[in-house]
Amino acid sequence: MSSADGSAGSDPVFINVGSDVVRRIAVRARRGDAPGLLWLGGFKSDMKGTKAQALDEWASENRRACVRFDYSGHGESGGDFVNGTIGQWLEESLAVFETCCEGPQVAIGSSMGGWMALLLARALAKRKGPCRATLAGLVLIAPAPDFTEELMWKNFSPEIRAELETKGVWYRPSEYGEPYPITRNLIEEGRNHLLLSGAINVGCPVRILQGAQDPDVPWQHAFSLTHCLPSDDVVLTLIQDGDHRLSRPQDIARMLAAVDELSAG
Repeated sequence: MSSADGSAGSDPVFINVGSDVVRRIAVRARRGDAPGLLWLGGFKSDMKGTKAQALDEWASENRRACVRFDYSGHGESGGDFVNGTIGQWLEESLAVFETCCEGPQVAIGSSMGGWMALLLARALAKRKGPCRATLAGLVLIAPAPDFTEELMWKNFSPEIRAELETKGVWYRPSEYGEPYPITRNLIEEGRNHLLLSGAINVGCPVRILQGAQDPDVPWQHAFSLTHCLPSDDVVLTLIQDGDHRLSRPQDIARMLAAVDELSAG
């Protein structure tokens, strides 16, 4: 797949993902040298966010390939957010990786995108034979593996759980905008993709950036993740005054430094 220059102002290209329910997924792919970069966004975020744009600009300046996309129900992709599940978004992540990436890649995942990056790495590690693209490293920003269970369901009040079980949906207030739907299907389907109960074979180095002041993904969550990863090349950086978004200039600089380090390796 190719596009013009993949810049933020250009129109995305679209790939169709899924058999039963086909989703039209918007992708921006910048041509360039390897290792390429793959951006995996967060829950309710899109590929035009601050970190994703900064990554694309860095790729342009360094003549590196860079792929960004929106999950179904997000940004410029088709589908309704309320119908989304972890399994669907993983299927889309794999499809974009296989269709749009070539050669070694550094995957950068933010929040839910960190869960997606880990699931992607695990799926690729199980594959046999040659692949068009491989993973050279993971950069995880406030990673939220298992968030549907550990950070949502287990923390929900009995009233919220009852509303989910009877109505199938609960609208969660958000400091970032309008309340958004959390569905029973999201919670239940998410249980098919839980990672934190055992070892996670990713097959590549991992760098984790985590804010100590993160109200959405506690730093202890990232710490728990490190115990599930191979210990030989995993580095957790705890940013004492960092929040969940980690979108300040100094946070962006840390992200790009981690990308540069893994790219050089």
